[in-house]
Amino acid sequence: MHKFQFHDMNLAWLDGGTTWLDGGTMFGVVPKVVWSKRYPANEQNQIELPTHPILVQFGGHNILIDSGLGNGKLSDRQKRNLGVSEESRVDEDLAELGLAAEDIDTILMTHLHGDHAAGLTKKQGEAYVSAFPNAKIYVSAIEWDEMQNPNIRSRNTYWTENWEPIVGQVETFTDTVELFGAIQIIHTGGHSNGHSVIKLEQNGETILHMGDIMPTHAHQSPLWVLAFDDYPMDSIHAKDKLMKEALPGNYYFSFYHDAFYRLIKWNDDGKQIVDALERKEKVFE
Repeated sequence: MHKFQFHDMNLAWLDGGTTWLDGGTMFGVVPKVVWSKRYPANEQNQIELPTHPILVQFGGHNILIDSGLGNGKLSDRQKRNLGVSEESRVDEDLAELGLAAEDIDTILMTHLHGDHAAGLTKKQGEAYVSAFPNAKIYVSAIEWDEMQNPNIRSRNTYWTENWEPIVGQVETFTDTVELFGAIQIIHTGGHSNGHSVIKLEQNGETILHMGDIMPTHAHQSPLWVLAFDDYPMDSIHAKDKLMKEALPGNYYFSFYHDAFYRLIKWNDDGKQIVDALERKEKVFE
């Protein structure tokens, strides 16, 4: 388990499962000869994409950023289509830290696609229940509305079993919400209409969690967006604006999906890595 001390915040990456998705889909119109130099693919053209929630412990709070794939919820067909090689071990990782799911009091959702939100609920007998029954779950109002009323495209990832058991726990916001004097959730749109990013701020330093508008370090360029994005131009504009703030501001960037970095800091032109928490070396599988 990777950990990072950020002043008074303790961060730990929990094992929420692993997917392998088509690299071309993850990099959109960027040619493979270009993107594969930054993020290697296997022989099936798949790239490794963990789904690893970040536990943030701060001011007596146990906070999760996103929730992982869950466990025992996906059919064999769904696992195949989503390229799932491992399901969630979040409960086991929490236990290793002396915690249980009931100790999580806050969950910050960048968005509610299945690979981020399936871990919010679990199967109990024949029914689904909340996996974190004592948590307030923060998500943008636009995202929550689409989760409950998906369109012909989004209904393939906004699943009823991921939202019905948590209705009483959800807190929505419109543009931004601030929590605990150190955390900000900001609606961006782009990857989904209700997508949000998260800022962790301590003593003049910032960690920016870009969710799926920058799912890996290789998506640093504002123009490198996913074919999955519902509103790619919104992703581009939001990422461009945030990068113009974050690079000269000396921000860290944290990741949910990156197979190689948990956390990274570039210099002010984004061309050099000046600090990083690595997960593993870049090697072909």
